[in-house]
Amino acid sequence: MMNVPRFALRFLVLGAFLFLASSCKSKKIISDGTLDANISAKNLIKTHYQNQLDFKTITGKIKIEYSDGDDAQSVGVSLRMKKDEAIWMSAPLGIVKAYITPDRVSFYNKLENTYFDGDFTYLTQLLGTELDFKKVQNLLLGEALFDLRKAKYSVTSTGETYLLKPKVPIELFKILFEIEPKNFKMASQQLSQPSQKRLLNINYKNYQKINKWILPNEVYILATEGTNRNTINLEYRNMQFDEPVNFPYKIPNGYDEIVLSKNDI
Repeated sequence: MMNVPRFALRFLVLGAFLFLASSCKSKKIISDGTLDANISAKNLIKTHYQNQLDFKTITGKIKIEYSDGDDAQSVGVSLRMKKDEAIWMSAPLGIVKAYITPDRVSFYNKLENTYFDGDFTYLTQLLGTELDFKKVQNLLLGEALFDLRKAKYSVTSTGETYLLKPKVPIELFKILFEIEPKNFKMASQQLSQPSQKRLLNINYKNYQKINKWILPNEVYILATEGTNRNTINLEYRNMQFDEPVNFPYKIPNGYDEIVLSKNDI
């Protein structure tokens, strides 16, 4: 066994927190982008969930830019996803592949002859909050990480977006949601643990409409812990919905298993 390369692990930990979307059939509500000064938090949350995407599969390309302040990387990957079942990504020539299911997080790297194959337990412990496939899905398509219907929120305005804050603070965490007024999708989500000096901030830019579907064009992620700062920028290209997909994935024989440790983050 061997320790994971720093870039590969950071991409796994941060990138795995960002994968694609669950939803349900509903009537979508789109406004002209004007803020409603009288909207209640209950109605705002209701409309956000009415506008969740309804689809079977997604395929396309993602341009990924990563930086930790010392090193910067940029790569284009192919994406295939089946709602609630599987997410598959492949770098050019299959040099790096990743495969995520509700009970599995796996990837291998042909350049390093290494692989990782495990569940969400480590990521849950690392981020200090319960993490599962559905939460991971929600982030990538501009939907709330937490189920907003399970708590009471207050709503104010930033002048451009609606701002949601929990009426009762969550123990050990601070969370903040901004919802844009045109499609009622997330403009940003922020999760912080002040005692651990941790911050995860996700900003969604340039929502695009593809036939009947609305999804982000760009996602900017900032993750900090103490003095460490990591950024990931995602740009979606050539996205298609409800096309047939398969997920070719097999860890090659003879690869070394990656051992995750917090010292590698």
